Amino acid sequence: MDQIYMDHNATTPVKPAVAEAVADVLANVGNPSSVHRHGRLARRLVEDARQQVAALVGADPSQVTFTSGGTEANQLALQGCGRDRVLVSAVEHPSVLVADLGAWLIPVDGDGRLELAALQAKLLESDVPALVSVMLANNETGVIQPVSEAAAIAHDHGALFHCDAVQAAGKIAFDLAALDADLLSISAHKMGGPMGVGALINRPGVKLTALVRGGGQERGLRSGTENVSGIIGFGKAAELALEGRADIANLAAGRDRLEARVREIAPGTRFFGAGAERLPNTSCLTMLGVDSETQVMALDLAGISVSAGSACSSGKVQASHVLEAMGGSGAENAIRVSLGWSSRDDDIDKFLEAWGSLYARKGSGREQAAPAA
Repeated sequence: MDQIYMDHNATTPVKPAVAEAVADVLANVGNPSSVHRHGRLARRLVEDARQQVAALVGADPSQVTFTSGGTEANQLALQGCGRDRVLVSAVEHPSVLVADLGAWLIPVDGDGRLELAALQAKLLESDVPALVSVMLANNETGVIQPVSEAAAIAHDHGALFHCDAVQAAGKIAFDLAALDADLLSISAHKMGGPMGVGALINRPGVKLTALVRGGGQERGLRSGTENVSGIIGFGKAAELALEGRADIANLAAGRDRLEARVREIAPGTRFFGAGAERLPNTSCLTMLGVDSETQVMALDLAGISVSAGSACSSGKVQASHVLEAMGGSGAENAIRVSLGWSSRDDDIDKFLEAWGSLYARKGSGREQAAPAA
Protein backbone atom coordinates (compact mmCIF):
# COMPACT_ATOMS: atom_id res chain seq x y z
CA MET A 1 0.00 0.00 0.00
CA ASP A 2 1.37 3.37 -1.03
CA GLN A 3 1.36 5.90 1.82
CA ILE A 4 -0.47 9.12 1.02
CA TYR A 5 1.43 12.15 2.27
CA MET A 6 -0.72 14.97 3.68
CA ASP A 7 1.78 16.61 6.04
CA HIS A 8 3.40 19.20 3.79
CA ASN A 9 3.54 21.82 6.56
CA ALA A 10 6.00 19.57 8.41
CA THR A 11 8.11 19.23 5.29
CA THR A 12 7.25 18.96 1.63
CA PRO A 13 8.88 16.46 -0.77
CA VAL A 14 11.96 17.71 -2.58
CA LYS A 15 11.03 18.74 -6.10
CA PRO A 16 12.75 16.75 -8.87
CA ALA A 17 14.48 19.81 -10.33
CA VAL A 18 15.83 20.65 -6.87
CA ALA A 19 17.15 17.13 -6.37
CA GLU A 20 18.86 17.34 -9.75
CA ALA A 21 20.50 20.66 -8.89
CA VAL A 22 21.73 19.29 -5.55
CA ALA A 23 23.09 16.14 -7.20
CA ASP A 24 25.02 18.22 -9.74
CA VAL A 25 26.69 20.16 -6.93
CA LEU A 26 27.51 17.03 -4.93
CA ALA A 27 29.24 15.60 -7.97
CA ASN A 28 31.73 18.47 -7.87
CA VAL A 29 34.12 19.86 -5.28
CA GLY A 30 34.85 23.33 -4.00
CA ASN A 31 34.86 25.35 -0.79
CA PRO A 32 33.37 28.83 -1.36
CA SER A 33 36.06 30.36 0.83
CA SER A 34 38.89 29.03 -1.35
CA VAL A 35 40.44 31.38 -3.90
CA HIS A 36 41.28 28.78 -6.54
CA ARG A 37 39.07 27.90 -9.50
CA HIS A 38 37.03 25.24 -7.70
CA GLY A 39 36.41 27.61 -4.79
CA ARG A 40 35.42 30.46 -7.07
CA LEU A 41 32.94 28.22 -8.87
CA ALA A 42 31.37 27.18 -5.55
CA ARG A 43 31.19 30.83 -4.50
CA ARG A 44 29.44 31.78 -7.72
CA LEU A 45 26.85 29.05 -7.20
CA VAL A 46 26.20 30.23 -3.65
CA GLU A 47 25.78 33.83 -4.77
CA ASP A 48 23.45 32.80 -7.60
CA ALA A 49 21.30 30.98 -5.04
CA ARG A 50 21.38 34.04 -2.79
CA GLN A 51 19.89 36.06 -5.64
CA GLN A 52 17.16 33.47 -6.16
CA VAL A 53 16.20 33.45 -2.48
CA ALA A 54 16.25 37.25 -2.33
CA ALA A 55 13.97 37.47 -5.38
CA LEU A 56 11.36 35.28 -3.68
CA VAL A 57 10.87 37.83 -0.88
CA GLY A 58 11.65 41.05 -2.76
CA ALA A 59 14.99 41.64 -1.07
CA ASP A 60 18.50 42.47 -2.20
CA PRO A 61 20.94 39.53 -2.16
CA SER A 62 23.16 41.43 0.29
CA GLN A 63 20.36 41.12 2.86
CA VAL A 64 20.31 37.30 2.83
CA THR A 65 22.20 35.32 5.46
CA PHE A 66 22.11 31.55 5.03
CA THR A 67 21.51 29.45 8.14
CA SER A 68 20.89 25.81 9.00
CA GLY A 69 17.12 26.36 8.84
CA GLY A 70 14.20 28.39 10.14
CA THR A 71 14.96 27.71 13.79
CA GLU A 72 18.48 29.14 13.57
CA ALA A 73 17.23 32.09 11.52
CA ASN A 74 14.66 32.86 14.23
CA GLN A 75 17.25 32.56 16.97
CA LEU A 76 19.68 34.83 15.13
CA ALA A 77 16.95 37.43 14.78
CA LEU A 78 15.74 37.30 18.38
CA GLN A 79 19.05 36.88 20.16
CA GLY A 80 21.26 38.75 17.72
CA CYS A 81 19.24 41.95 17.46
CA GLY A 82 20.43 43.34 20.80
CA ARG A 83 16.97 44.09 22.15
CA ASP A 84 16.33 43.23 25.81
CA ARG A 85 12.56 43.14 25.52
CA VAL A 86 10.83 40.69 23.19
CA LEU A 87 7.10 40.56 22.46
CA VAL A 88 5.71 37.59 20.52
CA SER A 89 2.28 36.25 19.66
CA ALA A 90 0.96 33.34 21.74
CA VAL A 91 0.84 31.10 18.64
CA GLU A 92 4.45 31.41 17.50
CA HIS A 93 6.61 28.47 16.48
CA PRO A 94 8.50 26.80 19.36
CA SER A 95 11.79 28.19 18.04
CA VAL A 96 10.48 31.67 18.86
CA LEU A 97 8.69 30.81 22.08
CA VAL A 98 11.71 29.07 23.62
CA ALA A 99 14.04 32.01 23.03
CA ASP A 100 15.55 32.63 26.47
CA LEU A 101 14.59 36.28 26.53
CA GLY A 102 11.63 36.40 28.90
CA ALA A 103 9.32 37.05 25.99
CA TRP A 104 5.97 38.70 26.58
CA LEU A 105 3.10 36.77 24.97
CA ILE A 106 0.48 38.72 23.04
CA PRO A 107 -2.92 36.98 22.90
CA VAL A 108 -4.84 35.98 19.78
CA ASP A 109 -8.57 35.88 19.12
CA GLY A 110 -10.70 32.79 18.56
CA ASP A 111 -9.54 32.52 14.95
CA GLY A 112 -5.90 32.75 15.95
CA ARG A 113 -5.26 36.31 14.78
CA LEU A 114 -3.05 38.60 16.83
CA GLU A 115 -4.90 41.09 19.02
CA LEU A 116 -3.34 44.34 17.83
CA ALA A 117 -4.74 46.40 20.69
CA ALA A 118 -3.04 44.07 23.17
CA LEU A 119 0.26 44.47 21.32
CA GLN A 120 -0.03 48.24 21.47
CA ALA A 121 -0.91 48.17 25.17
CA LYS A 122 2.06 45.96 25.98
CA LEU A 123 4.47 48.19 24.07
CA LEU A 124 3.21 51.19 26.04
CA GLU A 125 4.13 49.56 29.34
CA SER A 126 7.88 50.16 28.96
CA ASP A 127 10.43 52.34 27.18
CA VAL A 128 12.96 49.49 27.07
CA PRO A 129 13.97 48.93 23.40
CA ALA A 130 11.91 46.03 22.09
CA LEU A 131 11.66 43.47 19.33
CA VAL A 132 8.23 42.26 18.21
CA SER A 133 8.04 38.85 16.51
CA VAL A 134 4.89 37.74 14.69
CA MET A 135 4.72 34.87 12.19
CA LEU A 136 3.19 35.44 8.76
CA ALA A 137 1.23 32.16 8.69
CA ASN A 138 0.70 29.63 11.44
CA ASN A 139 2.16 26.18 10.88
CA GLU A 140 -0.74 24.38 12.60
CA THR A 141 -3.82 26.28 11.41
CA GLY A 142 -2.56 28.16 8.35
CA VAL A 143 -4.00 31.41 9.76
CA ILE A 144 -2.38 34.47 8.19
CA GLN A 145 -1.48 37.20 10.66
CA PRO A 146 -1.94 40.99 10.23
CA VAL A 147 1.80 41.39 9.95
CA SER A 148 2.03 44.79 8.29
CA GLU A 149 -0.36 46.26 10.87
CA ALA A 150 1.64 44.73 13.73
CA ALA A 151 4.87 46.03 12.19
CA ALA A 152 3.46 49.54 11.97
CA ILE A 153 2.53 49.45 15.67
CA ALA A 154 5.98 48.13 16.57
CA HIS A 155 7.75 50.85 14.59
CA ASP A 156 5.53 53.56 16.09
CA HIS A 157 6.97 52.53 19.47
CA GLY A 158 10.58 52.32 18.29
CA ALA A 159 10.62 48.52 18.23
CA LEU A 160 12.22 46.27 15.64
CA PHE A 161 9.89 43.84 13.88
CA HIS A 162 10.72 40.21 13.03
CA CYS A 163 8.50 37.96 10.94
CA ASP A 164 8.80 34.17 10.84
CA ALA A 165 7.64 33.53 7.27
CA VAL A 166 8.85 29.93 7.15
CA GLN A 167 5.40 28.41 6.64
CA ALA A 168 4.20 31.10 4.22
CA ALA A 169 7.17 31.20 1.83
CA GLY A 170 6.27 29.50 -1.44
CA LYS A 171 2.57 29.31 -0.54
CA ILE A 172 1.47 32.95 -0.72
CA ALA A 173 2.95 36.03 -2.33
CA PHE A 174 4.64 38.58 -0.07
CA ASP A 175 7.71 40.76 0.07
CA LEU A 176 9.84 42.35 2.73
CA ALA A 177 8.74 45.91 1.99
CA ALA A 178 5.00 45.17 2.02
CA LEU A 179 5.32 43.35 5.35
CA ASP A 180 7.37 46.26 6.71
CA ALA A 181 9.59 43.72 8.49
CA ASP A 182 13.11 44.48 9.69
CA LEU A 183 13.96 40.77 9.90
CA LEU A 184 12.43 37.83 8.05
CA SER A 185 13.03 34.07 8.43
CA ILE A 186 12.43 31.44 5.73
CA SER A 187 13.40 27.80 5.21
CA ALA A 188 13.99 25.61 2.16
CA HIS A 189 12.24 22.39 3.12
CA LYS A 190 8.80 23.96 3.36
CA MET A 191 8.85 24.82 -0.36
CA GLY A 192 10.30 21.71 -1.98
CA GLY A 193 13.94 22.33 -1.09
CA PRO A 194 16.31 20.25 1.05
CA MET A 195 16.22 20.10 4.82
CA GLY A 196 18.96 21.78 6.84
CA VAL A 197 19.11 25.18 5.14
CA GLY A 198 17.28 28.45 5.73
CA ALA A 199 17.87 32.17 5.67
CA LEU A 200 17.45 35.33 7.68
CA ILE A 201 16.78 38.45 5.64
CA ASN A 202 17.45 41.79 7.29
CA ARG A 203 16.87 45.35 6.26
CA PRO A 204 19.93 47.55 5.73
CA GLY A 205 20.95 49.21 8.96
CA VAL A 206 19.62 46.46 11.21
CA LYS A 207 22.68 45.34 13.14
CA LEU A 208 22.99 41.74 14.30
CA THR A 209 25.45 39.92 16.54
CA ALA A 210 26.49 36.48 15.33
CA LEU A 211 25.52 33.44 17.37
CA VAL A 212 27.95 31.15 15.51
CA ARG A 213 31.49 32.57 15.31
CA GLY A 214 34.61 31.31 13.62
CA GLY A 215 35.71 31.87 10.04
CA GLY A 216 33.51 34.88 9.38
CA GLN A 217 31.37 33.42 6.60
CA GLU A 218 28.04 35.02 5.66
CA ARG A 219 29.30 38.56 6.29
CA GLY A 220 30.42 37.47 9.74
CA LEU A 221 26.84 36.65 10.81
CA ARG A 222 27.03 32.85 10.50
CA SER A 223 30.47 31.28 10.55
CA GLY A 224 31.15 27.81 9.22
CA THR A 225 31.70 26.40 5.75
CA GLU A 226 28.55 26.98 3.74
CA ASN A 227 26.22 24.08 3.01
CA VAL A 228 26.78 24.54 -0.71
CA SER A 229 24.53 21.73 -1.96
CA GLY A 230 21.73 22.74 0.41
CA ILE A 231 22.03 26.40 -0.54
CA ILE A 232 21.88 25.59 -4.26
CA GLY A 233 18.82 23.44 -3.61
CA PHE A 234 17.29 26.31 -1.63
CA GLY A 235 17.90 28.69 -4.51
CA LYS A 236 16.30 26.35 -7.03
CA ALA A 237 13.30 25.77 -4.75
CA ALA A 238 12.87 29.53 -4.33
CA GLU A 239 12.97 30.00 -8.10
CA LEU A 240 10.36 27.29 -8.63
CA ALA A 241 8.18 28.68 -5.82
CA LEU A 242 8.19 32.10 -7.44
CA GLU A 243 7.10 30.55 -10.74
CA GLY A 244 4.50 28.20 -9.26
CA ARG A 245 2.45 30.29 -6.84
CA ALA A 246 -0.69 29.78 -8.94
CA ASP A 247 -0.38 26.02 -8.51
CA ILE A 248 -0.26 26.33 -4.72
CA ALA A 249 -3.24 28.71 -4.76
CA ASN A 250 -5.22 26.01 -6.58
CA LEU A 251 -4.81 23.78 -3.53
CA ALA A 252 -7.49 25.87 -1.82
CA ALA A 253 -10.15 24.16 -3.94
CA GLY A 254 -9.05 20.74 -2.70
CA ARG A 255 -8.84 21.94 0.90
CA ASP A 256 -12.31 23.48 0.69
CA ARG A 257 -13.75 20.29 -0.84
CA LEU A 258 -12.24 18.27 2.00
CA GLU A 259 -13.73 20.56 4.63
CA ALA A 260 -17.18 20.63 2.99
CA ARG A 261 -17.38 16.83 2.90
CA VAL A 262 -16.19 16.52 6.50
CA ARG A 263 -18.96 18.92 7.54
CA GLU A 264 -21.47 16.63 5.85
CA ILE A 265 -20.09 13.58 7.66
CA ALA A 266 -19.73 15.29 11.05
CA PRO A 267 -21.57 18.62 11.37
CA GLY A 268 -20.00 19.23 14.80
CA THR A 269 -16.45 19.34 13.41
CA ARG A 270 -14.46 22.45 14.28
CA PHE A 271 -12.04 23.89 11.75
CA PHE A 272 -9.57 26.05 13.64
CA GLY A 273 -9.05 29.45 12.03
CA ALA A 274 -11.78 28.96 9.42
CA GLY A 275 -13.06 32.49 10.08
CA ALA A 276 -9.71 34.04 9.16
CA GLU A 277 -7.62 34.20 6.02
CA ARG A 278 -5.57 31.01 5.81
CA LEU A 279 -2.89 29.39 3.71
CA PRO A 280 -4.56 27.64 0.76
CA ASN A 281 -3.24 24.20 1.70
CA THR A 282 -3.99 23.87 5.42
CA SER A 283 -6.89 22.49 7.44
CA CYS A 284 -6.85 21.91 11.19
CA LEU A 285 -9.95 19.93 12.15
CA THR A 286 -11.40 18.05 15.07
CA MET A 287 -13.01 14.62 15.38
CA LEU A 288 -15.23 14.73 18.42
CA GLY A 289 -14.79 11.74 20.67
CA VAL A 290 -11.39 10.71 19.26
CA ASP A 291 -8.11 12.16 20.53
CA SER A 292 -5.47 13.49 18.18
CA GLU A 293 -2.95 10.70 18.71
CA THR A 294 -5.52 8.00 17.98
CA GLN A 295 -6.48 9.74 14.76
CA VAL A 296 -2.89 10.14 13.60
CA MET A 297 -2.15 6.47 14.30
CA ALA A 298 -5.38 5.17 12.75
CA LEU A 299 -4.93 7.22 9.60
CA ASP A 300 -1.31 6.10 9.39
CA LEU A 301 -2.47 2.48 9.48
CA ALA A 302 -4.92 3.37 6.72
CA GLY A 303 -2.02 4.63 4.62
CA ILE A 304 -2.37 8.37 5.20
CA SER A 305 0.20 10.61 6.88
CA VAL A 306 -1.16 13.62 8.78
CA SER A 307 -0.03 15.30 11.98
CA ALA A 308 -1.21 16.92 15.19
CA GLY A 309 0.49 20.08 16.42
CA SER A 310 3.99 21.11 15.42
CA ALA A 311 6.30 18.47 13.97
CA CYS A 312 9.38 20.46 14.89
CA SER A 313 9.82 19.82 18.60
CA SER A 314 9.55 16.07 19.10
CA GLY A 315 8.22 12.83 17.67
CA LYS A 316 5.34 12.78 20.14
CA VAL A 317 1.81 14.10 19.84
CA GLN A 318 1.49 16.83 22.46
CA ALA A 319 -1.14 19.35 23.44
CA SER A 320 -1.05 22.27 21.01
CA HIS A 321 -0.22 25.65 22.53
CA VAL A 322 -1.58 27.21 19.34
CA LEU A 323 -5.04 25.71 19.63
CA GLU A 324 -5.16 26.31 23.38
CA ALA A 325 -4.33 29.99 22.81
CA MET A 326 -7.28 30.19 20.39
CA GLY A 327 -9.64 28.99 23.12
CA GLY A 328 -12.77 26.93 22.75
CA SER A 329 -13.04 23.17 22.67
CA GLY A 330 -11.50 20.53 20.48
CA ALA A 331 -7.75 21.05 20.82
CA GLU A 332 -7.30 17.52 22.15
CA ASN A 333 -9.24 16.13 19.14
CA ALA A 334 -7.50 18.10 16.37
CA ILE A 335 -5.31 16.98 13.49
CA ARG A 336 -3.67 18.98 10.72
CA VAL A 337 -4.06 18.10 7.06
CA SER A 338 -1.69 20.01 4.79
CA LEU A 339 -1.48 19.65 1.02
CA GLY A 340 1.42 20.45 -1.29
CA TRP A 341 2.84 20.37 -4.78
CA SER A 342 2.65 16.57 -5.02
CA SER A 343 -0.95 16.27 -3.73
CA ARG A 344 -3.66 14.81 -5.97
CA ASP A 345 -7.45 14.88 -5.87
CA ASP A 346 -7.40 11.15 -5.24
CA ASP A 347 -5.43 11.75 -2.02
CA ILE A 348 -8.29 13.84 -0.68
CA ASP A 349 -10.85 11.18 -1.64
CA LYS A 350 -8.89 8.50 0.20
CA PHE A 351 -8.48 10.70 3.24
CA LEU A 352 -12.23 11.33 3.36
CA GLU A 353 -12.92 7.62 3.10
CA ALA A 354 -10.51 6.80 5.96
CA TRP A 355 -11.59 9.74 8.12
CA GLY A 356 -15.28 8.97 7.65
CA SER A 357 -14.74 5.32 8.47
CA LEU A 358 -12.85 6.19 11.66
CA TYR A 359 -15.55 8.65 12.70
CA ALA A 360 -18.26 6.05 12.13
CA ARG A 361 -16.37 3.57 14.31
CA LYS A 362 -15.09 5.76 17.12
CA GLY A 363 -16.37 9.33 16.82
CA SER A 364 -19.19 11.00 18.72
CA GLY A 365 -21.55 10.33 15.83
CA ARG A 366 -20.74 6.64 15.42
CA GLU A 367 -24.38 5.65 15.91
CA GLN A 368 -25.60 7.64 12.94
CA ALA A 369 -22.55 8.52 10.83
CA ALA A 370 -22.27 7.14 7.32
CA PRO A 371 -18.82 6.42 5.84
CA ALA A 372 -17.55 8.89 3.27
CA ALA A 373 -18.29 7.98 -0.31
